[in-house]
Amino acid sequence: MVNSNTSESNFELWLSFGKAHHSVELARQKELNQYGIPHRQTHILRTIKDLGSNATIGKIAKEVDRKQHVISSQTIAMERDGLIKRIRAKPKSSLLKIELTDKGLQMIESARKSKSFDNIFSFLNDKERQKMKETFDRMAINAEKYVSQ
Repeated sequence: MVNSNTSESNFELWLSFGKAHHSVELARQKELNQYGIPHRQTHILRTIKDLGSNATIGKIAKEVDRKQHVISSQTIAMERDGLIKRIRAKPKSSLLKIELTDKGLQMIESARKSKSFDNIFSFLNDKERQKMKETFDRMAINAEKYVSQ
């Protein structure tokens, strides 16, 4: 059983984590706005690139931990903006393969050149950065147990 001091400490940790996440996201979005790049689209574009020819709405949704209908809506907008192509896997198939356009690839490259992450995380040495990543990964795995119940 968790005592009240631990619960209060966990709540404070959660608030601090949320504030840090929000601040980093705002800094990143401010930087990406210079290039006309929406932050959320950057993550999806990068995921499409990583998945390559296996990119489908379902696989993208799983990778970015979003619902399929959310990714479907975003891909419609991204196709309209010329960042991706949605192509039927087979004629008369409802399965859509997602491909990056040259414009989408250029957007990923511009986003990669951004320096906000480098500047924000510059106070961490390599060992601290690795430990933080491991801690966040463990936290995500533990939280997923509650989400899937």
